[in-house]
Amino acid sequence: MKRVGIVGNGPKGQLPTLLDYQEKMDFWIGADRGALYLAEQGITIDVALGDFDSVSENEYTIIEKHAKVFDKHPVMKNQTDLEIAIDMGIEKEASEFYFFGVTGGRMDHALMNIQLLYPLLQQGKRAVIIDKGNYMEMFEPGTYAVEPEGYFYISFLSFTSEVTGLTLTGFLYPLENQTIHWGSSLCISNELSQKKGTFSFCKGILILVKSFDAV
Repeated sequence: MKRVGIVGNGPKGQLPTLLDYQEKMDFWIGADRGALYLAEQGITIDVALGDFDSVSENEYTIIEKHAKVFDKHPVMKNQTDLEIAIDMGIEKEASEFYFFGVTGGRMDHALMNIQLLYPLLQQGKRAVIIDKGNYMEMFEPGTYAVEPEGYFYISFLSFTSEVTGLTLTGFLYPLENQTIHWGSSLCISNELSQKKGTFSFCKGILILVKSFDAV
């Protein structure tokens, strides 16, 4: 099992402390300005890639200095820098992808980045988005354990038009064999009633979001 941390160029204020995740990652990829964020937190950049259109000349030099591999791409291209980073992670045979700096900025980018979890799920990869106050992961049908891990709220959203057979145990608001649809708020802002809970469902693709209120 190989874990890759990929850092995008979302707003710096939305980043968690990347050093908290350093020991969990086998290698780091900085996409565009995300490479600068890694350098600023003192994390060695295994691969820095992208068109680097969001950095200054001085920042560009800093990235080059801290990156083991520097892979520059043209501005005019058919993939986002994040997609190129995902391809690099697949090439390096990563089985788990952790994304940072991919939310909190432009809404079109954030929505696209969330959708990028789906093709990774289809390939049997684990894919997680983490920002300063949120943890997001996508699931296929099955039974899963869930722990708070420092988060307070746990929400479930349907990525497909519906998710059927959703059952929640160990939650303040339990469910049994329910169907949720696009636009349903039934599973928003739930909480665990014990240290660990479980969720299961029969059909569809489910998004799990763990979060806490910003202070």
